[in-house]
Amino acid sequence: MRFGKIDYLNLLPFETFVRAYPKPSHFQLFYNKKKSYPAKLNREFLFGRIDAGFVSSITALRARRERFWASQVGIVARKEVLSVICLPKEKGEDYQSATSNALLKVLGLKGRVLIGDRALVEVLKQKSNHQKDYVDLGKFWVKKEHLPFVFGRLCVKKNHSFYKKLIHSFYKKHIKIPHFLLTKAALKSGISKQEILQYLQVLSYKIDKKANFGVERFYRILKIKAPRRF
Repeated sequence: MRFGKIDYLNLLPFETFVRAYPKPSHFQLFYNKKKSYPAKLNREFLFGRIDAGFVSSITALRARRERFWASQVGIVARKEVLSVICLPKEKGEDYQSATSNALLKVLGLKGRVLIGDRALVEVLKQKSNHQKDYVDLGKFWVKKEHLPFVFGRLCVKKNHSFYKKLIHSFYKKHIKIPHFLLTKAALKSGISKQEILQYLQVLSYKIDKKANFGVERFYRILKIKAPRRF
């Protein structure tokens, strides 16, 4: 049961859930060990070095032809996302993300993509300085398409029965972050506990019917604008 962990604040609720969920000891050992950024975990998943994990929406698209299971749990922006931004005055892709770099092109924007905790730090810094020299890609998508955007999706290759139970339980559960985990996350990221909680409130983890429509819209536009990805 090799689960790849994205080491970002956006999955702190899932981290909290997994800690309390009944599981084999070897699952927890691998979970603690195998953590990285999204683009690297995409490769680990596709090459079979992990059996499950949150992978990018672009990688999840391959479920249709590679016969792995793309669940209805993911990282969803319904209004804004705060941790996936474009810096219009700069250039370059973010090596840590596949979907966000593609989203920049789909939205017709120019600039440098920044994702994860680094992006959130930048947003909070600009807000404290009363600046806004960035574009929130989640917010821009929602305003343009009137649909949520799914940045990542929990996908599974093996041990389906175990993961289906785990995912079903997470989907139903209301997660409260314990104080010690919040403190640990704040110390590691340099972001205050209150700011972390406010950030997590803008995210959703349920890929409902409307979010699935958003995924399909993204795939259709991407196929037109970047056909070589398909």
